[in-house]
Amino acid sequence: MQPDLSVLFSYVARILFLAILLISCASVTKEDKNEHSASIYLQLGVRYMDLGKLEIAKENLQLAQEKDPGNTQVHNAFAFLYEKLNDYSQAKEQYDAALELSPHDWSVQNNFGRFLCDHGEYKQGMALLIAASSTQLNDRQWLALTNAGRCQLAMGQKQSAGTYFKQALIINNAYAPALLEMQKLSYQNGDYLAAKDYLQRYLNGAAQTSGTLWFGMLTERALGNKDLAKEYQKLLVEKFPLSEEAKHSLGE
Repeated sequence: MQPDLSVLFSYVARILFLAILLISCASVTKEDKNEHSASIYLQLGVRYMDLGKLEIAKENLQLAQEKDPGNTQVHNAFAFLYEKLNDYSQAKEQYDAALELSPHDWSVQNNFGRFLCDHGEYKQGMALLIAASSTQLNDRQWLALTNAGRCQLAMGQKQSAGTYFKQALIINNAYAPALLEMQKLSYQNGDYLAAKDYLQRYLNGAAQTSGTLWFGMLTERALGNKDLAKEYQKLLVEKFPLSEEAKHSLGE
């Protein structure tokens, strides 16, 4: 009795299909594992960076990049690491790679834009920061707006800088860096009551710095509050004795 060839062919086809499916699943699983490993190494790299352990951070980011070479955020983190290591050419290379992989990623736009402004490439930097602050996908638009304000300050554009800082504070009224910038700008513009108010808002969620104490001292002095100005000076010298602000306060 001859076997039914149609049944045989159907059986073989099913076997081949299952074999291909298993191979495909194995491949996807391996890729998923690599992505998962890369994510873990990336998190470790960022964490060690925050702790100031830059060599260990670099080792983890290298492992992340080996596992997932096309991971935008690994390039983004690597760029930030190279900034900390003062290797600006490598940082720019990593930012370029991250932006090429994900041209509309707001975190890359924000970091790269800030980097470019810090190195005098204001036009390209502002373009990226505006893009980062404009996208509705960015749930932290105040970061890019504050960086845009700082970029404008570097360009000597105080008025437009203030506009960006105020926009950042409309979205997040407790964002300390924007409050700090507005304290300084308000004092420099002679709006001492506003400077005092921005300082109080800043202190609701952040610690004093040599800069806040310095401008606090100058502001209270301008308002005629001599005792409070002296208190700020005392704190400045006690908390930050080696700071330029402390030295200036003692030299007056």
